[in-house]
Amino acid sequence: MAAIDPAYSASTDADPTAFVRERDGHREIDLLVKGVHCAGCIARVEGGMTEMPGVRNARLNLSTGRLALSWDGDKSKARDFVRRLAEIGYPATPYAPEESTSAQDAEEKRLLKCMAVAGFATANVMLFSIPVWFGQGEMDEGTKGLMHWLSALIVLPAVAYSGRPFFESAWRALRARRTNMDVPITLGVTLACGLSIYETVWGSGHVYFDAAAMLLFFLLIGRFLDSRLRARAGAAARRLASMQAATANRMDAKGHVEAIPARDVKPGDRLLIAAGEKVPVDAVVAEGESALDTALVTGETVPRDAVPGEKIFSGMVNLSAPLIAVAEARREDSLLAEITRLVEAGEQGRSRYVRLADRAAKLYVPMVHTLAASSAIGWLLFGAEAYTAIIIAISVLIITCPCALALAVPAVQVVATGRLYRSGVLVKSGDALERLSEADLAVFDKTGTLTIGKPQLVNRDAVGEANFQLAARLARTSRHPLSRAVADLAGMGDVASRVSETPGGGLEAMVEGKRVRFGSAAWLGLQTGPDGASEAWLSVEGADPVRFAFADALRPDAAETVSRLRELGLEPVLLSGDREGAVKDVAEALGITHWRAGLKPQEKIDEIEGFRARGHKALMVGDGINDAPALASAHVSVSPAAAADISQAAADLVLQGEGLSAIPDAVVVARAARRRVFENFGLTILYNCIAVPLAVFGFVTPLVAAIAMSGSSMIVTLNALRLARK
Repeated sequence: MAAIDPAYSASTDADPTAFVRERDGHREIDLLVKGVHCAGCIARVEGGMTEMPGVRNARLNLSTGRLALSWDGDKSKARDFVRRLAEIGYPATPYAPEESTSAQDAEEKRLLKCMAVAGFATANVMLFSIPVWFGQGEMDEGTKGLMHWLSALIVLPAVAYSGRPFFESAWRALRARRTNMDVPITLGVTLACGLSIYETVWGSGHVYFDAAAMLLFFLLIGRFLDSRLRARAGAAARRLASMQAATANRMDAKGHVEAIPARDVKPGDRLLIAAGEKVPVDAVVAEGESALDTALVTGETVPRDAVPGEKIFSGMVNLSAPLIAVAEARREDSLLAEITRLVEAGEQGRSRYVRLADRAAKLYVPMVHTLAASSAIGWLLFGAEAYTAIIIAISVLIITCPCALALAVPAVQVVATGRLYRSGVLVKSGDALERLSEADLAVFDKTGTLTIGKPQLVNRDAVGEANFQLAARLARTSRHPLSRAVADLAGMGDVASRVSETPGGGLEAMVEGKRVRFGSAAWLGLQTGPDGASEAWLSVEGADPVRFAFADALRPDAAETVSRLRELGLEPVLLSGDREGAVKDVAEALGITHWRAGLKPQEKIDEIEGFRARGHKALMVGDGINDAPALASAHVSVSPAAAADISQAAADLVLQGEGLSAIPDAVVVARAARRRVFENFGLTILYNCIAVPLAVFGFVTPLVAAIAMSGSSMIVTLNALRLARK
């Protein structure tokens, strides 16, 4: 057995070669990468991997920390990839959704604790700093020294604890011979504390313990919010992964059934799928007949009949009778796994959305280091003491801290999302409002989005009261959606006795000595209706069959919502997995000219990608599991309150009420928020134009720099609060 490299063993608990997959002649693995915070981290990780021999593709998802690698060659190269990631400062382990969630939760708890400690230190050190500020000239040196020592006792342990996220990140970067945003932060805090200790022990000048604690507190707030937003962005993929069946019932040649992990299913295996169970992998029905919940593929609420020869997909639910099916794919190659990858690809596209603040932040490290060093050198050349030069360098590092720049977008997001929440819209994604303000197309799913999502009887008068009540007596015994539509409309009442239900067929009973059946046209040997609508037939012995027609009614505010969005410049589009006739009727009722029917998840994504290629930015509104990939890949997405959990997780905004009228309201707020963001950028630029020269020329101390930095953040926040007014 090959020995495991000690360097590898130190960085992970599991041998990554056990997680390598083989596909189309090359190897693949997913790794959970830690310490990724920004677009620069993505570039370093992906660049470091693609430089390695044999690597075909490397793609890192910022939201989930999942790095997808594919390469040519032996699977033992997986260890080299993990080792290389550790060398460039990003420890990695084999990816599992549950590990990603637990790692994210642990990081959030850590940041929250650090933020609490920094906040406690900031509040308490002011008890000793304020008397020193206002007691200049009146406070004796002994009292001032005591205040400094008490400040040190509070701040130094707090800085050592709460500064760890920045210190560790900076150390990893420097060890890998690179820099990141945490390097100047670490340098500024360390110099401020070191100089303050020197002044407390040997001198009698100013100390800057309060500035160090305050700086860390503000920075940790931003880091925590960023971590929380990224965790929410990756929730859709994790929930989809958890929807896959964990086990499968495999049958051997003698008919014996064995429960195995679903990941061990191979193409050609015979599987027993009991009523109520999820289909573990893509397969073909070999024996048995049943009804399947196919919402995963079509988004429709009406079950589909499964008969021998019918292809079924992972994640579907067998509703009524056992099936024996032959597996056609492994779990990781099945439809639900593909939808998970599509959702992650969409989330990755959004996490690469580079805002103005991100682009400005890329220039921060080299500019600040150069400016601080040049200031110190310049003062030394002009004859200043080393102490003075260091103070000015620290002031430059602190006053140029990008807190205001970092808050320019989040402050607006917090105020805008609060306003929308009060209006019944939950904003889940960090930059959703920015993207919503840019949308110029409104792409709708049909069933459950523009319509209520439940079949309703539309020809009650035509069927007659007696026939309706007779059908209701049978329908009350069934959970089939069409039966429930009749039973719910009829209300409480009598139930036929000894009703038998044929999976995929219908209901049958003897009522008053006559054979009564209520079910599909095929089961009853009848021709379906000419309009192709959802239907059920009532057949009473000795009488002509009666057709019950069903349709999915529009939401009451659907027409108004579509009209208002068109007024705002968003052209409506309808993309549905339903039948052409039903989709056409809805499109004509709402005045939508661009529509397509019968689409599967990938085809919806293809449509959205086509819009993007033509320069459009699509707002996608959908509710079904099959809509999750399209929601994730759209420029921005909205999900109704009654949508599937996966769709709500994939969407950027979730409506809390029953209607759609909040969507145009959200567009209005998003556009106002965009204006506030640009105003904040302008205020930040103005602050730096004034504050930086003052720091460079020695007019501010580190303490004043910290106050000025905090003041700029307050100005940005107050400007954002203007958005709260309607």
